[in-house]
Amino acid sequence: MSEAVRHAPQREEIPAAYKWRLEDLFASDQEWEEAASELTQLFPQLGAFAGKLAQGPEVFTQCLRLMEKVRLSAERLYVYALMQSDEDTRVGKNQALKGRATSLSAQTAAALSFFEPEVLSLGRKKLEEYIQAKPELGRYLHFFNEILRLAPHTLSGREEEILALSTELAAIPGNVHSSLSNADLKFGVIEDENGQRVEVTAGNFIELMHNSKRQVRKDAFAALYRSYMDHKYAFATLLDSSIRKDLFYSKLRKYASTLENALYQDSIPPAVYDNLLAAVHEKMPAMYRYQEVRRKLLKLDRIHAYDFYAPLFTAKMNISYRRAQEILLEALAPLGEAYLKVLREAFSAGWIDVYENQGKRSGAYAWGAFGTHPYVLLNYKESLEGLYTLAHELGHAMHSYLSSGNQPYIYAEYTIFLAEIASTVNEVLLTRYLLRTLEGEERLTVLNYYLEQFRTTLFRQTMFAEFEREAHQLVAEGKTLTMESLNKIYLELNRAYYGPEVVLDEQLAFEWARIPHFYTPFYVYKYATGFSSAVALADIIEEEGAAGYLQFLKSGSSDYSLAILKRAGVDLAVSGPFLHALADFEQTVDQLAQME
Repeated sequence: MSEAVRHAPQREEIPAAYKWRLEDLFASDQEWEEAASELTQLFPQLGAFAGKLAQGPEVFTQCLRLMEKVRLSAERLYVYALMQSDEDTRVGKNQALKGRATSLSAQTAAALSFFEPEVLSLGRKKLEEYIQAKPELGRYLHFFNEILRLAPHTLSGREEEILALSTELAAIPGNVHSSLSNADLKFGVIEDENGQRVEVTAGNFIELMHNSKRQVRKDAFAALYRSYMDHKYAFATLLDSSIRKDLFYSKLRKYASTLENALYQDSIPPAVYDNLLAAVHEKMPAMYRYQEVRRKLLKLDRIHAYDFYAPLFTAKMNISYRRAQEILLEALAPLGEAYLKVLREAFSAGWIDVYENQGKRSGAYAWGAFGTHPYVLLNYKESLEGLYTLAHELGHAMHSYLSSGNQPYIYAEYTIFLAEIASTVNEVLLTRYLLRTLEGEERLTVLNYYLEQFRTTLFRQTMFAEFEREAHQLVAEGKTLTMESLNKIYLELNRAYYGPEVVLDEQLAFEWARIPHFYTPFYVYKYATGFSSAVALADIIEEEGAAGYLQFLKSGSSDYSLAILKRAGVDLAVSGPFLHALADFEQTVDQLAQME
């Protein structure tokens, strides 16, 4: 047995070709400092408009232009600082810059806080007069309508300023969770399938859970959750504090609940949330059957929690980063040559930070600021999952690229509700391409991967959404979330979603502690609605062409989310898309069952 331990490389060991180019945002930290200084000088200029928006359309237009300039400047500063911090979360200089960017963001929100209350005081009639006097204001009509829609939940100018200044404090639970999970916690060393010692990290944990050797999965599962269990009271306190923060803001803004607050921001009726949960509960027997088929194929007496990701088929798909690029260009061809041209640019022009390094933030995301190309953070593994992660994040990036290229700044950022659709469309198109082009064990591996997407995205994220709803309800009832109460909720939901035959190992009760999305309230259900929408949109793309979908990508937030999606051909006001996607899951389980 070798005593060598595999570690991720240091940042400086990664070739430049596989790092993103943050200099496309700011050439240096010094340029960032200069931009930050310029931003602070704009705050008094913006403040000078407070109380003056009723003076006429010219003053109002000048304020709008300056407001956009301030918001964009703050956005660029924030994005640069946080992405630089994510390169290596251990670097004190980067953490300090991140802290300053967070402070500037709060100051920007405070400087802008007078605007919406004053727009409300003007009223719809005065705004229509302004638009008639200055037609260029017409493009802001949806923006104004959104402000007016939120009128019952908008406070006075001074109150809005106080709330804006409190955002730094509000971010503390999530920031502490991130620091603990990504920098402080150490998960120990285990032996892999070859007897080599490997350090368990947040970045390689899911890869280890996909290992075909059961003992590796079991050891990795125990190693990771041992660290969370050692800090269980801290994580319970963090989540309790975060939800209390959400309840505080919801009460101040006169929402009946934190859930109503979250849904109202995107103009989503509660029926969408309720229909999703109801549809998944209706089809839970299909998940039970899936687990039973898996048990038989894996030749196990019982399925344990550490078996959830176990590969059913042994095809070793070592997909290099270069090969992943080639596959995606072929799989996404139905989206058209213009789409593919931008993808090629993404691969070659410093959009993507590819490989894991020590201290790098775990996971993957796509982000950026208006006026520059999007960025993608990966911790790429040469595997099927690595390929799918690349497809997913590039879906986000292309959504941002096309939205920013076709909308003014005010509408360039699409809503969070729509955010997970483009990423998942890419995944569905990739799956269908691979099922057409692969054979034998590799094709079966993709078939199982597709089923796992249903499990992890539609079923699991819906379970997370239900967990959130119960946890928030307890806090709303005046109860304190404890490690024991959170564990109880989480295990009961896993039992309901996976069925009575699955063994829920004790460590699974602590999984809630490592989920960062719970610090952004009621975000996770959007993965499930996005997946359901993506299945429907992929059908439309293959049957009717990509024109409607590309228009969806270009729409940003220029209309309400459900309306934008409905124009592309998917109506989430009814349960049809959820049940359609779940029927696809049932049919795919039937295909898998033929392998027993």
